[in-house]
Amino acid sequence: MRITKIAPAQRFECEFESIATDKSISHRAAIFALLSSAPCEVEGYLMGEDTIHTLGIARELGLGVEQKGSVLRLIPPRNGICEPHKVLDCGNAGTGMRLFAGLLSGAKGHFILTGDEYLNARPMKRIIEPLSAIGACIKGRENNAYAPLSITGASLQAFDYKSAIASAQVKSAMILAGLQTAGQSRFYEPLLSRNHTENMLRGMGVHIEGKEYEDGSYEVVFNGLGVSDKRLESFKLQVPADPSSAFYFAVAACVLGAKVKLKNVLLNKTRIEAFRILESMGAKVVYHHLSSLYEEVGDIEVQGGSLKGVRVDSRIAWLIDEIPALSICFAVAKGKSEVRNAKELRVKESDRIRAIVTNLQAMGIECEEFEDGFSVYGGELKRARVDSFGDHRIAMSFAIAQLTCGGEIKDSECIDVSFPHFLDLLSQITAVENYNEG
Repeated sequence: MRITKIAPAQRFECEFESIATDKSISHRAAIFALLSSAPCEVEGYLMGEDTIHTLGIARELGLGVEQKGSVLRLIPPRNGICEPHKVLDCGNAGTGMRLFAGLLSGAKGHFILTGDEYLNARPMKRIIEPLSAIGACIKGRENNAYAPLSITGASLQAFDYKSAIASAQVKSAMILAGLQTAGQSRFYEPLLSRNHTENMLRGMGVHIEGKEYEDGSYEVVFNGLGVSDKRLESFKLQVPADPSSAFYFAVAACVLGAKVKLKNVLLNKTRIEAFRILESMGAKVVYHHLSSLYEEVGDIEVQGGSLKGVRVDSRIAWLIDEIPALSICFAVAKGKSEVRNAKELRVKESDRIRAIVTNLQAMGIECEEFEDGFSVYGGELKRARVDSFGDHRIAMSFAIAQLTCGGEIKDSECIDVSFPHFLDLLSQITAVENYNEG
């Protein structure tokens, strides 16, 4: 087991331009290239464990991959998706598993998707049920609740589906399935979730329209490609920095009263809500828009200061990856902070509600756990050894917490899932040491 030791840090001023590139867009680039009519080019594909697994599966399905420096040339299979000769391993990537499930439900052949112990314990009924309802032949373990998933490609029907949860993974799985029908499909969710799938497919020539209603709910309407082997237009993109990864260093600035500039970050509104929360807590945040192709991209400057407690109970789908890091700001803010309507945190890579509360309490912070969230009373973080619970976001969040007081993180290898050089960047702020135990 790898243990990471973090030393206390001083106030700093720093510019980061090598933040991990966006995981969501990287996953989609590898998957969507399978549907293109010509080779695609991707600069800055994230080489983290999750996205490497997705790229590996795409190769097993027939995608050709050529690398030259930081650019991947993705060559679609000439005769469509190939039936693989082995089980497809998604590793820890929930996005990869759920999106591939949607894509493969309409492909010719038999496919088995599995993952590591953490992914195979995450809920899959949320995609199995709606996919099965439109004709997919997909089965899971324990009465279709969990992976491994067995999928036999079938003839799918267009749909009008109303989702009870806002989930980009569910939405994307259904869109990828719906593309393989001959009709028009509609997908409704109670809040707009990440819309990278819609943005990228629109750029690939799919007629897809999204409408956001006054109450925040969202509906996407699109046409299937029909039963023919029609292909989509190829794409050429540069993957921007992942705002979820950049956010750790924004939190570092806030808890130390420091200043950072985060370069070339994705500015999609569904991805920067956590930065808006920092503003409401008293931090100074400035956005510099630089470019727009499939997505808005720019620089973000964050200046830490005196923070105040805040209640977070809306747009949770826009915050689900950043709440662990936000909890570190809550721990040093004046007063009480509370997160509600966030039960989805319990079915991520770990039970993040339990993990956050357990680790904050170990560091001397008063917390209360609820079924759908938690509360934190701001105080002084104290040195401790905390557990990652096998969750990369818990590990990185508490590495930032320990900048204030020092400490250790158990089972820190999981950081490599999404941000392989996180500790290298952190070492620009403080001393970082890894060692093995047991």
